[in-house]
Amino acid sequence: MLVPRAPEPARGLPAMPSAKLHLVLVACPKCGHAQDEPQTAYSTICKQCHQHFRVQEALHPEAKAAERVIERKRVRCFQCGTELDVAIAATSSMCKKCGSHVDLSDYHIRQTVSRNFRTHGLFVVEEKGYVLNADVLVGDAVIKGRFIGKLVTERTLEIHSSANIKGSLTAGCLVVPAKHVLRWPEMLRCGAAEIAGELVGDVRAPGTVRLQATARFFGTVEAGSLVVESGAVFVGAARVGWAAGH
Repeated sequence: MLVPRAPEPARGLPAMPSAKLHLVLVACPKCGHAQDEPQTAYSTICKQCHQHFRVQEALHPEAKAAERVIERKRVRCFQCGTELDVAIAATSSMCKKCGSHVDLSDYHIRQTVSRNFRTHGLFVVEEKGYVLNADVLVGDAVIKGRFIGKLVTERTLEIHSSANIKGSLTAGCLVVPAKHVLRWPEMLRCGAAEIAGELVGDVRAPGTVRLQATARFFGTVEAGSLVVESGAVFVGAARVGWAAGH
């Protein structure tokens, strides 16, 4: 039987060299083992851990996305007073010391409600809202409707002209917005005050009471410091100094 022979190259012409396969050293993303692979290969199997991986992704790894920074705030447990670091976007947490639930939710009251509230979030009583016989301790509050009870805010308490409040108020910072009026028959106790509207009443604050340019104030101020901007109207008496209120 005749066996065909491979054709010989033409005389006077050199034989064409076989194409060389370009290899590159690739590290397995699973275990770190390095091995030679064709530069144009799409995927392969690690010779050590036998896991499949894509060669091009190993050769050209994408830069790791910057880690998302979670904004946090510090609050206190309502039960034991332990300070807690919580995410600003969180709606609840648990005390690491006593294990009690810590509410961080916002509440918008648009109807009649009779219950107590304890939250480090925002508490809003809309114009048609009515909160009665309530003991409320919140982070911030905006009162536009009716409120009967005890209200304590850790930070700001904003009161609008439409508010109808009966009870006691204690605020980290009392806010009367521009074009709104607050008349209060008793001493208003707060850490500080920002008055842009009209306030008829007496204020006692160890911090700063600021009367903005649009403010109209009729009453007595006892405060750590008093700032009266140009254009503000102040009719009454002021006692300023760190000992105010003692």
